[in-house]
Amino acid sequence: MMTNLFSAFDPATSINYSMNWMSTFLFLIIMPYSYWKLPNRINIMFNFISQKLHNEFKMLLGESSKGLTLMMISLFMFIMMNNFMGLMPYIFTSSSHLAFSLTLALPLWLSMMIFGWFKNTNSMFAHLVPNGTPMVLMPFMVLIETISNLIRPGSLAVRLTANMIAGHLLMSLLGNKSVSINMLMLSFILIIQIMLMLFEAAVTIIQAYVFSVLTTLYSSEVN
Repeated sequence: MMTNLFSAFDPATSINYSMNWMSTFLFLIIMPYSYWKLPNRINIMFNFISQKLHNEFKMLLGESSKGLTLMMISLFMFIMMNNFMGLMPYIFTSSSHLAFSLTLALPLWLSMMIFGWFKNTNSMFAHLVPNGTPMVLMPFMVLIETISNLIRPGSLAVRLTANMIAGHLLMSLLGNKSVSINMLMLSFILIIQIMLMLFEAAVTIIQAYVFSVLTTLYSSEVN
């Protein structure tokens, strides 16, 4: 029984262990298979999206795009599928939790920082002081750039989580209010919920794209 509005986002269904997080891997069932003789429509759609993303990530990464575009495309597909799974009824929305988004953002950012500081130390120091900075402002710019670099994984995680949880909360509010109203208001709320569902479907793609593009831009700075 739901005790408050945020109970829909509670990952625990039992005291000992929760199977809700298993919904994160449900998209593997509908992923296109490579052993079909003729490609189906899902396979064609995924190949088209992958090619478009590859061209864009390659343009952002420049000459240092060896293998990174494939990783970013996989990251985009993984986040997008989990966002879409959250729109299905009775399926746990894993992307609306910081445990999910921080698990993606923090290792990616940490690995890029370790790689950059060990391989391109001079370039990483150069990023701390932008070109044309006056001598007096250099200590402050180093402090500001260091803080902005440290909060990158948190901003990636919070952006994804906040955008996913906001729409679900609004749909939960409209769904709870539709129980004790007349038929005229019910039809009006139903139209709003359908429009909101279409908007949330667009948000799932946009948030996956923003997460992968920002990660690509961060990785291009360390190469």
